[in-house]
Amino acid sequence: MPSNRTRGQRAGLTRQAVLEAAMALADREGLKALSMRRLGTELGVEAMTLYHHVSNKDALLDGLVEQLLIEAIPSRIESESWQAGLRGYAHSLLATLLAHPNVTSLIVSRPAVTARNLRIMEDLLEALRAAGFPLDVGLDVLYSLAGFVVGHVVTHPESGETLGQVRQLSDVDAEEFPLLAEAAARTERRPGPDSRFDFALDAMLTGFEAARTNSTASQ
Repeated sequence: MPSNRTRGQRAGLTRQAVLEAAMALADREGLKALSMRRLGTELGVEAMTLYHHVSNKDALLDGLVEQLLIEAIPSRIESESWQAGLRGYAHSLLATLLAHPNVTSLIVSRPAVTARNLRIMEDLLEALRAAGFPLDVGLDVLYSLAGFVVGHVVTHPESGETLGQVRQLSDVDAEEFPLLAEAAARTERRPGPDSRFDFALDAMLTGFEAARTNSTASQ
């Protein structure tokens, strides 16, 4: 019996394998090196074979955003509290974006509303609704938290860079700028790793709790 499989299937490829190879190439050489022809070479197939799995270059880039979110975000927020769940989500997303710096720009520039991304958001919204968030507030929470993490990565692409910013203030004239000098000195003396991310994250979680309480009371 003749096979009904497509050429791409006969090559042993799947969409997931194509996306993983694209991510590996982008990690090594950057997005400028990522083309259908180059990716085909990486996978040992002709570029046209890839179109059985991703319809065009835009679909490939959307798939890379999908890969980032799948790596970073659990299908559900499963924790002892929604605060702990969102904190874990934020740290996981942070770690993922820092691990793939060449691809981070895509999550800023592309909505990438793929079916798998929508399923992730649906499950996260379900968890927030179960925690008492109205759906519209829950959606605001997800977008706000993701925007915060992405913004932190864009402005602080290397771990510990926040403390490095503070060290730049160590040479300011303490007589002319006494508050800056004292604030920098206190920050440098503070024990533990760079904590500005967690400081801002805790503030956001406190705000989310206030929004949840207020929205519930107004219903």
